[in-house]
Amino acid sequence: MALRTPCMRLCKPTYSFLSIANSSSSSCTSIPSAWNSPPSHRSMATVVPPVTQSSTSRNGPTAMVFMNMGGPQTTDAVGPFLSRLFADADLIPLGRLQNYLGPLISRRRTPKIQKQYAAIGGGSPIRKWSEYQSAEMCKILDERCPESAPHQPYVAFRYADPLTEEMYQRLLDDGFGRQGRAVAFTQYPQYSCSTTGSSLNELWKWRIRLEGKEPEGGGVRWSVIDRWPVHPGLIEAFAQNIEAQLATYPAEVQKDVVLLFSAHSLPMSVVNRGDTYPAEVAATVHAVMTRLNFSNPYRLCWQSQVGPSAWLGAQTSDTVMAYVRKGHTDLILIPIAFTSDHIETLFELDQEVIHEAKQEGGTGVQRAESLNGSPTFIGALADVAERHLRSGEVCSRQMGIRCQGCKSERCLEQKRFFMNTERKVEEVIR
Repeated sequence: MALRTPCMRLCKPTYSFLSIANSSSSSCTSIPSAWNSPPSHRSMATVVPPVTQSSTSRNGPTAMVFMNMGGPQTTDAVGPFLSRLFADADLIPLGRLQNYLGPLISRRRTPKIQKQYAAIGGGSPIRKWSEYQSAEMCKILDERCPESAPHQPYVAFRYADPLTEEMYQRLLDDGFGRQGRAVAFTQYPQYSCSTTGSSLNELWKWRIRLEGKEPEGGGVRWSVIDRWPVHPGLIEAFAQNIEAQLATYPAEVQKDVVLLFSAHSLPMSVVNRGDTYPAEVAATVHAVMTRLNFSNPYRLCWQSQVGPSAWLGAQTSDTVMAYVRKGHTDLILIPIAFTSDHIETLFELDQEVIHEAKQEGGTGVQRAESLNGSPTFIGALADVAERHLRSGEVCSRQMGIRCQGCKSERCLEQKRFFMNTERKVEEVIR
C-alpha cells in the first residue's frame, strides 16, 4: 500500500539518533525569544513564485509541518481554544448533540480552565517548544539531507494558533502550492483517530478549501509521518529522563520506586471502535522498560477524563492516591504520550495530582521531566524525518486501514487522499 521505491539519493546515509543529537550545535535549553512571536504573513494578493530547486537541492525545499493539538498562549485565548476542542467529534464524540453540547460545555469550563492556565504562567508553552523543536530538527536535516534542503519548519495546531488553515496559507504564500513537497509530522508518537486522525482530517479539509480537488500548478505534495511509538531515540529520551529522576532518590530506595506512565485517556466509545492508541502507548511503555532492563515496578494509567461518559482507565489521579494509601510513597509520574510540557503536565500532574498525593503522605511522588528541549529527543525527531524522506513512503502501512468500527466518511476520504498521493510523491522523488 505504501510506496516502496528506494530514495537513497535523497539523503546521506542514516546516522544513529545519538550521533544526530550530538551533532546539533545549538543549545537545547535556550529558547530564542523571536520564536515566541507570531509569524508574519504576506498579502493574499502577492504573486507567489513556485518553490525552486538547485543543483545541490534537487528535491528541496521541503516543508516539515509539526502537527499537535496546541494550547492557548493567553488566558483570553482559552475560550476559543475550548470551543474548537469540544466541537471536534473526533476527540470528544457527543453524538447528535455535538453542536449544542460542545459550546455549552466549553462556556461552562472556560473560567475554571483560565485559572489553571494562570497558575502555570498565563498560557501554554506548547507553541514555544513546538517551534523550537521543529527549527532545531530542520537544522540537523539540512546537514544530513542536503538534497531535500532547505527544510522549512511549520507548526499546525488543531485548536489554537497557529491553526491548520493559517499554516496552510503560509505554505501557499511560500510557494509550496506549485508541487512543493510537505511532510505532515505528527507530534503524537502514538496514533489515535482522535488526535493524529483529527489533525489529518483538518489538513485534508483545508487542502480542499484552499487548493481545490485539482489544484492549478499541481498543489502541495504531501506525505505523512503518522506514528513512531517505539523509535529508539524516543525511547532513549524517555529513559534518560526517568534515570535522571530516579537519581534524586536515596540509593537504597531507587529500585523500589514505582514508575507510573501517564497518557491522555480516550472515551471508551473510541477505544471500542478499534482505535490503536492504547496498544501503541503500551508498546512505548514496554520499550522504555526494556531499555531500563525492567529495573523498577511500573504501571500504565490514563489522565484528563472529561465528562460523565466512560473513559479508558485506571485514572492517573486515582492510581497515585491508591498506591500512596497502600504505602507506596515513592512514585515517578512519566508523561509518556506528550512531547513537551503543557497544561496536563504543569497543572494536572504537578499542581493537582502530586499536590494531593503529598497531602496524603506521598512525600516521594515526583514527575520526570518532559522531553521539551532534550538533545536526544530532537535527534530522534531528525532521525524519524530522515528515514521518512529516504524511504519515499507516503505514510505507514497502518494508516491505510481503518478502525474496525469506523463509520466516518470524512476519515475514509482523508485516507483516500493521502494514500492517493503515493504516485505524486514518487514522481517528485524521481
